[in-house]
Amino acid sequence: MTGLFTTIMDMNNKPLNGQVALVTGSARGIGKAVATALVERGASVVIADINSELGEATARDLGANALAISADVTSASDVARVMALTNGKFGPVDILVNNAGQDRAVSILDLGEDEWDRIMGINLKGAFLFSKAVLPNMIERRHGRIVNMSSIVARQGAMNGGIHYATTKAGLLGFTRTLARQYAQFGITVNAVAPGVVDTDLIRENMGDAMRERVLGAIPLGRLAQTREVGSAVAFLVSDEASYITGATLDVNGGFWIG
Repeated sequence: MTGLFTTIMDMNNKPLNGQVALVTGSARGIGKAVATALVERGASVVIADINSELGEATARDLGANALAISADVTSASDVARVMALTNGKFGPVDILVNNAGQDRAVSILDLGEDEWDRIMGINLKGAFLFSKAVLPNMIERRHGRIVNMSSIVARQGAMNGGIHYATTKAGLLGFTRTLARQYAQFGITVNAVAPGVVDTDLIRENMGDAMRERVLGAIPLGRLAQTREVGSAVAFLVSDEASYITGATLDVNGGFWIG
């Protein structure tokens, strides 16, 4: 009985056992925290990131249940390659987290068309390509979870970031709601997570002391988010505990934006 009890307890502590997750842009920062949270809960996770060196390092950190695949999320051929390698290693994708995204603080007056297109490609086209790639198997199995990483700026507007970034993050909310409506009939849920200001290397490098103090003063909880807190939010949305939640946006911003 002891062995059986231990097995049952292990299964309860690993609610994503047997599931395959694909997380884009997950070699570092928020994406790495998401991948870590999913592995900790028992999922096998694919680290799909354009930075192959960091991706491999993250996969090593996460152990045998992680696979790094170098990929440009704007390339349909790269997406197809990721899907083929994922299926060969782990099987069909149960969980997709469209996390890959970039930003550059620039005024619209200084924003070139090439830069606009680049951010649109990474932040929006990538989510389109990967969602389109995983949906057929999810439909066939009548189960799936998709989470799109949006941002507080989708509804509040960017204070310091680029207008192209804010536009893509708002676009992801419409993308999320539409997929949720259209594919709920197949047992697929689609949700978004909208972080506020997260304590990442990029934020620490680009936010001066004065700006940091102003931001902290505007956050009711009085601190920046930790990446693991965003990872936990995603892990909840892909779990059975959130099986009746779809088309929603989960804010993880410490009260910075309440709407």
